[in-house]
Amino acid sequence: MARLSHSSASSSQGSPALASAAGDHGSVTIQVLDRAMRILDVLAGQRDPVTLKELSAATGLHASTAHRILADLAVGRYVERVDSGLYRLGMRLLELGSLVKGRLDVREAAIGPMHELHRQTGQTVNLSLVQGDEIVYIERAWSERSGMQVVRAIGGRAPLHLTSTGKLFLSMWDARSVRSYAMRTGLAGTTRNSITQIDQLERELALVRRHGYSRDNEELELGVRCIAAGVYDDTGALLAGLSLSAPAERMRDDWIPLLMSTSARISEALGYEAQH
Repeated sequence: MARLSHSSASSSQGSPALASAAGDHGSVTIQVLDRAMRILDVLAGQRDPVTLKELSAATGLHASTAHRILADLAVGRYVERVDSGLYRLGMRLLELGSLVKGRLDVREAAIGPMHELHRQTGQTVNLSLVQGDEIVYIERAWSERSGMQVVRAIGGRAPLHLTSTGKLFLSMWDARSVRSYAMRTGLAGTTRNSITQIDQLERELALVRRHGYSRDNEELELGVRCIAAGVYDDTGALLAGLSLSAPAERMRDDWIPLLMSTSARISEALGYEAQH
């Protein structure tokens, strides 16, 4: 087996800042994270599984310390313990890497079509992902001629049940999951049009499933309406929502085919095939 490098351990093993604050709970937590990352860095540099002794030497950690951290990492599937007592990176890192890659890919694939849709409609075009019980805006195409001020910047969040994109994701959930969401959030509203009752939300989601797109009828902000269509990955999973936002009096139903064809174009660029 190739000799492991000690370079990843040298920079932080003797850190005065960490050593001087060892009695502070926050600093101890940071020290544990630092050691865990050093272990992961060493494993990432090896093609073959590594022994505890080799990991201890490469990281500068005592074998018992390295063993405790490896055990915790194994529980989270960040590290996998091979039957012979060797260690290697776990599948959880692959899952997280795939998630990050998917987010980067969808933004790259969407930027051009989003700007084209903005040119066709003159309205704000948003690309959003789901994170927990909220959507997160990750890209936007807009201009002064859109006719409204952009309130939520890229990185902003909004509740699922109050947004057109959020309803797309909720429509993919089973009834039990939707009801759990309603219990967690209380279906809090922000305008007089907000959906705040579970039976009302369930009827709305049935419409989304039937039509293949969703609406926000001034439910998040008075004076703003939105329509959204899904962006799907190569497995057929809903990856993101593409939405058009417009002043309430300007929203037009004849933009729906443009929106859906644009979302389909982005999905195809990500490897989605219609038969899914």
